[in-house]
Amino acid sequence: MSATDIAVRLAATGITVRVGGGRAILDEASIEIRAGEIHALVGPNGAGKSTLFGVLAGDVPAASGEVSLDGAPLDGIRAADLARARAVLLQENAVTFPFTSEQVVRMGRAPWARMEASADDDEIVAAAMAATEVLPLGPRPVTSLSGGERARVALSRVLAQSTGILLLDEPTAALDLKHHEDVMRLVREQADAGIAVAIVLHDLNAALAHADRVTLLDGGRVAATGAPAEVLTAARIEAVYGQAVDVFPHPLTGVPLVVARR
Repeated sequence: MSATDIAVRLAATGITVRVGGGRAILDEASIEIRAGEIHALVGPNGAGKSTLFGVLAGDVPAASGEVSLDGAPLDGIRAADLARARAVLLQENAVTFPFTSEQVVRMGRAPWARMEASADDDEIVAAAMAATEVLPLGPRPVTSLSGGERARVALSRVLAQSTGILLLDEPTAALDLKHHEDVMRLVREQADAGIAVAIVLHDLNAALAHADRVTLLDGGRVAATGAPAEVLTAARIEAVYGQAVDVFPHPLTGVPLVVARR
């Protein structure tokens, strides 16, 4: 199946976002999020990754440009319908009340309340918690968890929402090596099941290893978009990040690796 045959679930075209109506923090940015693909948004701090992410989620208004979900204008979709179409995991997942971990995950089922799908709530919540290895944390107040444990509970809540689009903003930032890889494998499984995934990453090696498509942002503009190995070249990384790197194939897998030149 060619790229043109894969359904575009979310599309943003010519997006400009301004600070207080002044300086553009996102300038004429465009991106397509396709079913069955992991699309990584990468770039240095302040490049506009999280802003573009917020526009795709419908949480950040654009000064100009268009965003559509399955071809329909995003701003015309009711909040309840949007919550059943896409799930959003933010960088910050602050929970100040002592809800248990299971209660937090169960909040992901809220969009399906009083609908036929709610009959499967218990099974879906349990499956989401098992997938992120947080079932043993179920009775514990989320306020008692470590940062990494909270991050996995938050991801479990998003999975329990059971949508066809996942928007994940740095889901591995607080995780140790094992759970970082576990989460990326889980995201891969979601995409392989037909879910459209947009994920903000700082880890360029994770983008090279797991993403189907990468959009590299630089100063609010799209510097490049396409296959990871084509976008994340040594020359382009140095130009955007201001850091010389070497990019070479892994000796066993052949997947490109980025190593800072020291």
